[in-house]
Amino acid sequence: MTKSVHDLCVQKKITLEQLSGQSGLELTRVQAIYLDKIAAVLGLSKEEIAWGHKTPIQHIYGHGPG
Repeated sequence: MTKSVHDLCVQKKITLEQLSGQSGLELTRVQAIYLDKIAAVLGLSKEEIAWGHKTPIQHIYGHGPG
């Protein structure tokens, strides 16, 4: 049975930053690989996915912290 990179990182308690450093890949490259894989599963390009907040900031009311 094969395991995903995410599952292996969780199992070995390795963060993306640690994976980047230990593999010699830049963090942005590791993140891009993840985004490409996620988009492929959804049948989209990564440009077609909004990766930010679920609710746009302008729709949150209040005056912020303190």
